[in-house]
Amino acid sequence: MGRRRKDADQLDPVRRRLLRLLDESRTTMRTASQAIQRNDAYLHQFIHRGTPKVLAEDDREALAEHLGCSPDLLRHDRRLTRRARPNPAPPSPYAAPRGYSAVPEINVRASAGPGAWNDDFEEETDTWLFADPLIRHEFRARPEDLRMITVDGDSMEPVLSSGDRILIDVSLKVPVPPGIFVIWDGMGLVAKRIEHLPHSEPPKVVLKSLNPEYDSYECAAEEVRVVGRAVWASRRL
Repeated sequence: MGRRRKDADQLDPVRRRLLRLLDESRTTMRTASQAIQRNDAYLHQFIHRGTPKVLAEDDREALAEHLGCSPDLLRHDRRLTRRARPNPAPPSPYAAPRGYSAVPEINVRASAGPGAWNDDFEEETDTWLFADPLIRHEFRARPEDLRMITVDGDSMEPVLSSGDRILIDVSLKVPVPPGIFVIWDGMGLVAKRIEHLPHSEPPKVVLKSLNPEYDSYECAAEEVRVVGRAVWASRRL
């Protein structure tokens, strides 16, 4: 038979403290386990079954960030260096509720007008909130790598229409495997399907518009200014 679940008064100080922090944060063991990229039962097993005996450093850091506390509060092997939560950080224009991350939306036309591309987004107009487990497990991304962009034009119809919003991962710029990417075309940010041409030397890619009224074309891979890969889309019905 399995080990019996321990009552709170039988737990060690770190586990009792974690239960209190979870309650104060109005989150669950399952949600917190997902937030640190562990299986749903990880924290339940840690608290009530003693597995693992202590939290690994990476888990402490991630869990402390999720709960808004010092990692030292979750440490077994050292004396606590802080007895209370740290002072809250100054409010941010992209602050999000605990368990969510704010993703900035880019003004496509303001971000890349005529001239040389410098890899900077000059104007961020709004933010979108996404649950952290959705970002980690569905988008397989880090919140800081995500940007929201509005599609401008009909070159990617019927998959993407003008006014649709797409979420891009700016850390993904290599078209392997092929997919839809946002690029700078010399005048603005546009979405295109990019495919690498195998065995090409120097490396070449094909830029495709899904709308058959637009032509596809080849170019050297180094000439394409890729901003990021599309990982999600939103459309008004």
